[in-house]
Amino acid sequence: MLNKFSVYLLGSLSLFFLGVSSFLVGSFFLVWDYVIFMDWEILSMNGCSITMTFLFDWISLVFVGCVFVISSMVIYYSESYMGSDVDRVRFYFLVFLFVMSMMMMIVSPNLMSILIGWDGLGLVSYCLVIYFQNYKSYSAGMLTILTNRVGDVAILLSIAWMLNFGSWHYIFYMGMWDYWEFYLISLIVLAGFSSSAQIPFSSWLPAAMAAPTPVSSLVHSSTLVTAGVYLLIRFSEMLSNFNCSFILALSMMTMFMAGLGANLEFDLSSIIALSTLSQLGLMMSILFLGYPILSFLHLLTHAFFKALLFLCAGVMIHCMNDSQDIRYMGAMTSYLPFTCTCFCISNMSLCGLPFMSGFYSKDLILEAMTGSGYNFFVFLIFFVSIGLTVSYTFRVIYYVMFYNVNMHVCHGYGEDSIMMKSMIVLALLAISGGSMLSWLIFSVPELFVLPLHLKLMPLVFIFLGGWLGYEFSSVNLGEFPLSLRFYFISFFSGSMWFMPYFSTFMLYGKSFYLSKMYYEVMDGGWGEYVVSSSPLLFTSSLSKLMNYYQFNNVKIYMMVFVLIFIFSLI
Repeated sequence: MLNKFSVYLLGSLSLFFLGVSSFLVGSFFLVWDYVIFMDWEILSMNGCSITMTFLFDWISLVFVGCVFVISSMVIYYSESYMGSDVDRVRFYFLVFLFVMSMMMMIVSPNLMSILIGWDGLGLVSYCLVIYFQNYKSYSAGMLTILTNRVGDVAILLSIAWMLNFGSWHYIFYMGMWDYWEFYLISLIVLAGFSSSAQIPFSSWLPAAMAAPTPVSSLVHSSTLVTAGVYLLIRFSEMLSNFNCSFILALSMMTMFMAGLGANLEFDLSSIIALSTLSQLGLMMSILFLGYPILSFLHLLTHAFFKALLFLCAGVMIHCMNDSQDIRYMGAMTSYLPFTCTCFCISNMSLCGLPFMSGFYSKDLILEAMTGSGYNFFVFLIFFVSIGLTVSYTFRVIYYVMFYNVNMHVCHGYGEDSIMMKSMIVLALLAISGGSMLSWLIFSVPELFVLPLHLKLMPLVFIFLGGWLGYEFSSVNLGEFPLSLRFYFISFFSGSMWFMPYFSTFMLYGKSFYLSKMYYEVMDGGWGEYVVSSSPLLFTSSLSKLMNYYQFNNVKIYMMVFVLIFIFSLI
């Protein structure tokens, strides 16, 4: 029988080699401009065939490769992180099922099989979010699965709508357009928004942090939240046929709202979750501006450094006895030097510091947006959101590494060799992954001719955001009464614009009140008195009759059978 370590190690190595192989094959497909469309006939009977279809092009293969490599490192990391857990083998198989559902969704050109992968992601994510089995994780799991069910329903409706076509293979219909396809693409956008947590579905993403840290690393980097972006990248040719201004505004608001909220947050996991939300808004925004390949490039580079960021945060939280408040951290470089190095690498890549992985996608995105001819509002929100990203990143670095020593006395700090090995691979990808992918995808250099001040604008906002983050940290917003002086603004910005309230209690509070009223009037009021406790004759007779039928139904059946037999003979 395999022990716990060999299960994790075997799964990790298998996924790693599969991921590297997929990535290399995808690179060759990109260079050769080669696509394999594979129909696998499962059953054929009386002219009706059931087939499973797979689409292998460079987008699906490169993405599958990245997902597998990141998953292999996360599973290897879990070997140490979940080592003392009783159900660690169940956890491993749930994570493996999660990764396979994502792969199913990526390689499917058919809305039917996409739904299988999509549903698999939703259901397994629920099992993983409620893994620790407490009230908070149960609430977070319900919020996660119910929000994602909106996307499932949208895909089911789009499957019904595609009966207007001759097939459910969406790839056959990318080059055409008809007026009624507006409804199909609206449903696909709704599904993408619910999975990628855009406004108004943003509240489930920070709530899903109730899952174990390795799961959060997978969910927030390359699996569940990126499924919606990937689906919309696949449908981007249809998106180019109609005006995306409204959904572009929603994506930009998500990006801005998440960046603002992360600057006022003190929970390390919530800051990283809001950071993911901000980057998803950036991917969606540039996609709706008409640059799907740029969105895909940022999707891949973001997966590398965000997975590393979560793994580093997991080690820190582990060492702090599960305390996630950044105000209790400080001077961690003395105790966790390697983890803090990887933490800085992933954060610098997130900021878009020149020649790190995130720089190659973010800089291109900002230049493409600047040259796209949109209005000043789009321009302003994009650059302010980039500045806010750098601001909360520097704030976290300051609190975790350079702040006073605030930790409790009895914490045991120690870096684990297994965790460190998994972080080394992701750190290398967070440094060099962006340049490698951008040279691969854009083999011919993209030229954006802009004035000097617009070319320098991203760098200006990066350094301005860094300075702002340092200032936010040094005035100690948690202790200084500045946040109390502007309490409503800080509360409104820090609580995701009240979206968690809208998604939970404000949605069902009134119906709870109504059901309480019905219960008091009907079940506990005159309805109970008249039907069950009434002194009237007919209710007691009715209950006796029902009892007689319930306890003698075989006799009654036999008697009816005999009577019918006698009448038929007569």
